[in-house]
Amino acid sequence: MSGRLEGKVAVITGGASGFGEAATRRFVAEGARVVLGDIQEGRGRAVAESVGDDAVFQRADVTVEDDVAALVDRAVAEFGQLDIMYNNAGIVGAVGPIAETRTDEWLRTIDIHLNGVFYGCKHAARVMIPRKAGSIVSMASTAGIMGGLGPHAYTAAKHAIVGLTKGVASELARHGIRVNCIAPAGMATPMVAALAGDPYAIEETKERLAAASPLVGRPGMAEDVANAALWLASDESGYTTGHTLTTDAGTTTGSANPPAFAEYEPLIREDGKRGL
Repeated sequence: MSGRLEGKVAVITGGASGFGEAATRRFVAEGARVVLGDIQEGRGRAVAESVGDDAVFQRADVTVEDDVAALVDRAVAEFGQLDIMYNNAGIVGAVGPIAETRTDEWLRTIDIHLNGVFYGCKHAARVMIPRKAGSIVSMASTAGIMGGLGPHAYTAAKHAIVGLTKGVASELARHGIRVNCIAPAGMATPMVAALAGDPYAIEETKERLAAASPLVGRPGMAEDVANAALWLASDESGYTTGHTLTTDAGTTTGSANPPAFAEYEPLIREDGKRGL
């Protein structure tokens, strides 16, 4: 199947690397025109140039509302409309025990993740409502569904994004606008690779994730999230809104490696007795 986004225009924040870069390439391959925003100017321009005339780069810091608004305005000015807003930009952010978390680092993490998504939803809605159509996709995380899967500020922000998605979806449905989010597990991206010390060690990260994956030998990759974003952005998901789509090999439903009770054991009864 090809041309799944033919004639559509997308804005992608954090489009210079990781999920955003993968989505930029996939969206353009499927017929979309893309405005990608990022603070990584060199990488962002290189990605846009590598995919051709259907993508343009504009520097944007998602903590600055005017920057996010400008991405939306650029899409309308350059390509005539906005059909897809992909709120993707993010960082690992503040890490460490709660008693030692610095307030300024906490606030910066919340600003990037949560406020950045809020600005994206707000300004996408501004231009989508008059057209009575559009798809807004935001990046949540498995850390937004379960506790203990991410640093505290990151986890709090991602839980908030799941809630914001539901709230905005309920408002905008009457305008024909769908609002969904994606909740990936740790994937083979520069952000996850950086946790082990080298953001460019993608192959090593794939090997590490494959060994721990509930889908044995299968790591999660940026392309998996790009595929999820593609489906949510396309008309194929036209009756889906307010949904959190996981790309996590079943982690949030209890899948584990190794699985619990992987081999037969006699029925366990009261007082530790075994068998019928």
